[in-house]
Amino acid sequence: MILKGVDVLPHALINNVEEKLGLKGEKLREYVRWLSERILSLRTSPRYHPTLHIDVYGTIGLIFDMDPLRCAEYIASLEKEAQGLPLYIEGPVDAGNKPDQIRLLTAITKELTRLGSGVKIVADEWCNTYQDIVDFTDAGSCHMVQIKTPDLGGIHNIVDAVLYCNKHGMEAYQGGTCNETEISARTCVHVALAARPDADAGKTGDGLR
Repeated sequence: MILKGVDVLPHALINNVEEKLGLKGEKLREYVRWLSERILSLRTSPRYHPTLHIDVYGTIGLIFDMDPLRCAEYIASLEKEAQGLPLYIEGPVDAGNKPDQIRLLTAITKELTRLGSGVKIVADEWCNTYQDIVDFTDAGSCHMVQIKTPDLGGIHNIVDAVLYCNKHGMEAYQGGTCNETEISARTCVHVALAARPDADAGKTGDGLR
């Protein structure tokens, strides 16, 4: 991916506290440092500046007792490990319901701004439907929302969600699931070319081939 100059990588899979995040977040810190060093050492041009997108599946909230200020402080500390590469953290907490999810993400996002951090938050959990995307966007709860293409109920809803984000200053990540087929992957590419989200998940056709 680095040699091919992929714009956003690698999504990662930080879904276990002890094995992948670390009880104090040390394993994720080491991973971000390793990843940025690998990019800087292997890139073929100094102009290659990919975005690091790390999905943590709510695990940061688990080690900091769902305290948004402590979560934000830790997330902000990861910025130096990225060594100048843009860093996005997806799903830092999972509050268990939509209202609390919006509240916690909003608090984390505001604290990151107060700290002067450039790390951006991506909403995932509890942000599934078109209306959810509108609500997370209107609350200013994050910097980017993942638009889960299979969950929107139709191509027109995917387009509407991306356009709503574009109109209201919310970055749109046209994502998906591991149930994609080659047909759905091709469809998503054409939707992205038309609606222009900020990022489109790479899909390999993990479903039927």
